[in-house]
Amino acid sequence: MKRTKLFTGLLLALAVPAAMACSAPPPAMMDIDANGYYTDAHHSVIDPVLRARNIANTKPIDDFLAQVAKSASQGDAVCALEWLGSWAGRRALTGKLSSEQAWYVRKWTLGGMALSYARVKPAASAAQQQAIEAWFKTLADATMAHSDAHKGTRNNHYYWEGLAVTAVGGVTGDERYLDWGRKVFEHAMGQVAADGSLPPEMERGAKALHYHVFAAVPLVMSASILDIRSPKLEQLMRFTIAAAQDPSAMEKATGFAQERANASEMSFAIIYARHEGRAELMPAKANFQPRLGGDLNLPNPLEHLAPRKSQ
Repeated sequence: MKRTKLFTGLLLALAVPAAMACSAPPPAMMDIDANGYYTDAHHSVIDPVLRARNIANTKPIDDFLAQVAKSASQGDAVCALEWLGSWAGRRALTGKLSSEQAWYVRKWTLGGMALSYARVKPAASAAQQQAIEAWFKTLADATMAHSDAHKGTRNNHYYWEGLAVTAVGGVTGDERYLDWGRKVFEHAMGQVAADGSLPPEMERGAKALHYHVFAAVPLVMSASILDIRSPKLEQLMRFTIAAAQDPSAMEKATGFAQERANASEMSFAIIYARHEGRAELMPAKANFQPRLGGDLNLPNPLEHLAPRKSQ
């Protein structure tokens, strides 16, 4: 599989000087204590107390991922690899998972770590590569086993599992993970309705728009890593972007006023634009998402970039 090397080389060439070395890695988190926080049948109404508890309990993991993504995006390969290597050596995140929400946290974290690692892998020693990639594969294997045993609706969570495993396959070169990610992507495309909507996400009440965006994010990155161009994905993107601009049709279809999507939530579209050769349509702006490997304005080495098309 082809890989884009130019941006990785530029980042490494601009690596942070040794004098600006990052702080020591935090203690490895073995267990994940997370809880759900929706209170209604549509999973659209948030209990603020439960949400605050979940944020507090998962903050060390979120902070770790954010720092790794920041270091990798800024070209500080030494720091990113030191932090990843530290948690890999302890087999972090392989302990007790308290709930289904904990599995969500782990797959989001795995995908983000693998995408950040892709930015700095050329600077990793053989020992670092072996330890980090073996750890990623352990987490990916557990993700696949848990997902394949799941009996419920295959919705956005399935797509994020697909991205996590696909990113591990992309950065390790292991086709087994890429094949599994391709299976997830194809299943998702089979769910896209004629109008471009995703029926499972249309059931989310006031959050139907939010969850269309949230579902599209991993599918767009997976498509770029796998180098798939899908008419169904194009339909989903058109539907989601149109609803973000004017949610009236979605509000009529769902019977709920929709929470508006902000610019930050829609910033993932730059990944799709690059893959389709339309990057000139996406203005540069601050665009940092740890779960997608950091700064989205910097193409990830795992992305497949198409030649730009003229306007």
